[in-house]
Amino acid sequence: MAGFTPTEWIWKDGELVRWEDATLHVLSHVVHYGSSVFEGLRCYDTPGGPAIFRLPEHVRRMHDSAKIYRMELPFTAAQLAEACAAVVRANGLAECYIRPIALRGFGSLGVHPGESPVNVYVACWGWGAYLGAAALERGVDACISSWFRPGPNTLPSAAKAGGNYLSSQLIKMEAVAGGYDEGIALGPGGLVSEGSGQNIFLVRGGELITPELDGTLLPGITRDSVIGVAADLGIPVREQPVPREMLYIADEVFFTGTAAEITPVRSIDRVVIADGQVGRITRTLQRRLLGIARGRYPDARNWLTPARAARAARAARAARAARAARAARAARADHASKTGVSSSSPVPTSPTSPTSPTSPTSPTSPTSPTSLIEVRA
Repeated sequence: MAGFTPTEWIWKDGELVRWEDATLHVLSHVVHYGSSVFEGLRCYDTPGGPAIFRLPEHVRRMHDSAKIYRMELPFTAAQLAEACAAVVRANGLAECYIRPIALRGFGSLGVHPGESPVNVYVACWGWGAYLGAAALERGVDACISSWFRPGPNTLPSAAKAGGNYLSSQLIKMEAVAGGYDEGIALGPGGLVSEGSGQNIFLVRGGELITPELDGTLLPGITRDSVIGVAADLGIPVREQPVPREMLYIADEVFFTGTAAEITPVRSIDRVVIADGQVGRITRTLQRRLLGIARGRYPDARNWLTPARAARAARAARAARAARAARAARAARADHASKTGVSSSSPVPTSPTSPTSPTSPTSPTSPTSPTSLIEVRA
């Protein structure tokens, strides 16, 4: 990846390890059979600090993908969500891409993965526009790929699994070899499915249209976000079968995805879409969605999770404890001045005091989500 800069920390099976130590054995099941499930999330810089976009939905989908592939994840959704926030905090990033992945490690060399352990990693790094810096502003050129998406009941398209993306590689490589930025796959019935790693929308007569969830495409979280924002803005949306030719005669076309965000498409198979400029509805949805993600518009749907929430909570607890300690010292000093008793004599405190070690808000409480995270130098 051009300009890729490694970060310092990666979360691995409940602890933070250094980037170079997040390794696995060459005979791991995932290396040979693609047995992994993963997610891609973005953390945006907002006025309130770094915030992760639709974190609960991504974690839920990762658990769903694992269930489809009969992979038991050793961490709960809450623990994975905290792990995503933890790597952002540990690496000190204001804006980044986050990649949690669960994979089958070294154990079985046969196709059946039963003896292979499930390992979970979460990494993050700075990642700008997926299809290039100019893509969001000017759009990209795409082609219809000769490679079809697998049909329903072949590979489960609802699962975001590593092996599923082998077909995506073929679609993307073919497009780039042909001089295009991206490829668009059809389903086995010849209808439009999705891009190599994105969902696709078109606009016709002021109406937003996207392929229905027919078992050939991933139910994208950004796709769902666009449908929600469009509804808020009064833009009609239809999920329906989309024949290839509808793309050529559309008023606007755009890709959606966590990496791609909302990327306009200016031509398909060298057929220019409308006048080749970014359309009004595309631009409106792009600005509104990214505006919500960056805190410029109200987050009415609670899509943002502050990455530093846990740190802020710990800081608040520490501040409360410090205030309580200062108050206790002042009380002892006042007591001593009035009675002549040494100020070192303890003043009884309530067992529910914030300074009590048994307090449920204690930062060392085993129920704290951060208790799962250790740092390995």
